[in-house]
Amino acid sequence: MKKRVNLLICTVAIAVLSAVIISCSPEKKPEGITRTELQRHDLSIPGREAVQLLVEFGQGVVAGNHRHPGEEVIYVTEGLLEYQVEGKPPVTLKVGEVLFIPAGTVHSAKNVGSGNGAELATYIVEKGKPLVEAVK
Repeated sequence: MKKRVNLLICTVAIAVLSAVIISCSPEKKPEGITRTELQRHDLSIPGREAVQLLVEFGQGVVAGNHRHPGEEVIYVTEGLLEYQVEGKPPVTLKVGEVLFIPAGTVHSAKNVGSGNGAELATYIVEKGKPLVEAVK
């Protein structure tokens, strides 16, 4: 019985600690967006790394203005996504279409399709910096 109580206490402590760590994360994401890191590798360019994520958007979800500490290459894998890149007119991409976003450029994305949307995002960024910086 004592072992079960200790196990329960440890499980609750781990859950609470995990919630605190997640809530303090500097890379908070909007509700309805899931980012799954697929790979991260150092590059031959000193101080740079490649990071690849699958970014999934719920229906109607917006990833507000943000930027990255390097280039972003987008490949739409699901749905219909609209991108607003600073200094350019909005562009709507469907599955199989791509977009390049220069380093530090403010941009946003919105799922304008009738279902879920997703992109394969590849970043060539400065190592050790937050991948996403929200911009007001």
